[in-house]
Amino acid sequence: MIFRSGKGWPALLALVLSCQVALTEASAMGGHHQTAPVKAPGYSELAFALPKVGSYERPRISVAENGKVVQSDGSETTLHGLMNGKVTVLSFIFTSCGDVNGCPLASYVLNRLMQRVSEDARLSEKIQLLSLSFDRANDSPAALRKYAAQFGAEKNPRWTFLTTPSDDDLAGILKNYNQFVIQDVNEQGEPIASFSHLLRVYLIDEEQFIREVYSVSFLHPDILLADVQTILLDK
Repeated sequence: MIFRSGKGWPALLALVLSCQVALTEASAMGGHHQTAPVKAPGYSELAFALPKVGSYERPRISVAENGKVVQSDGSETTLHGLMNGKVTVLSFIFTSCGDVNGCPLASYVLNRLMQRVSEDARLSEKIQLLSLSFDRANDSPAALRKYAAQFGAEKNPRWTFLTTPSDDDLAGILKNYNQFVIQDVNEQGEPIASFSHLLRVYLIDEEQFIREVYSVSFLHPDILLADVQTILLDK
């Protein structure tokens, strides 16, 4: 992650973060079977100051693709229908994930972000969170409502939990967002209710362009909040 600045900000923050992080993408991919993992930076306070909001850039990376989804109340809509006009933080999860540095990290960080955003009425009107499950077999709308309740988000209009109408719809969304998911199997090669995946969280602007993709090493509520505020200054 680089904080690009017209004044020549040298990506020092990215270097500092990299030096502090003892985690790797490999641990995130296979982490469902690890014991006592080192917790990701997102669970702790940042030990350094971030660049001033607006002093760096988050350029457009690519278009945030559309797809059919089902909300936790059972109603069908599309990603673009939900994203329209708001800065969106999109995470991909499954509710039974046991990797502390996987889906629980994403939901923890998004919850912390929402708590911070809720303190600013004007900011809270401009941002939303979307959490899309890739476990269609187990994460029904009812299961998603139960999961949302763990974060007090079951009735929060700014945090929506999603599944998809079909496996094909899910596969298309995962492909478009380069979100690679592999269902785990038992010793007999039979699928089990667990997945291996690389954690990715997407920051999407009001015009449905991806501005940043966060991995386990850089997913932190302070960084997310600063990035949200920075892209809102583009207007």
